[in-house]
Amino acid sequence: MRALIQRVRRASVTVDDRETGRIDQGLLALIGVEKGDDEAAADKLLHKLLHYRVFADADDKMNLNLQQVEGGLLLVSQFTLAADTRKGLRPSFSSAAPPAEGERLFHYLRERARAAWPRVASGEFAANMQVELVNDGPVTFLLES
Repeated sequence: MRALIQRVRRASVTVDDRETGRIDQGLLALIGVEKGDDEAAADKLLHKLLHYRVFADADDKMNLNLQQVEGGLLLVSQFTLAADTRKGLRPSFSSAAPPAEGERLFHYLRERARAAWPRVASGEFAANMQVELVNDGPVTFLLES
């Protein structure tokens, strides 16, 4: 599993003019599920999402994690993160998990996140979503499980 995380001052996701998730300070995590991913990969990714140190401490060093700053976590499924872009001018999605498996693992990750942390919001799997954010820094990392 992959997550493209962005440290944000705020972020929201909308589907059909209906807001499905909103956070203030925290992490926007775009989630890609690949073939072969399983619950163990989702659990490992969740651990990184909650504990990755990307927030500034009193000395302005990235030493604090999401929980330490009491931030929000906005999970948005994005199958395009599983694209192979090494060849040609068109992405290949052959390494992406089949839609049913991607949905199952995204929902598993979301429910585990909600059980572990009270400030979790999300988009809707396979929906056409509009994501708005104010990137803080900007700070962006690609996490892999």
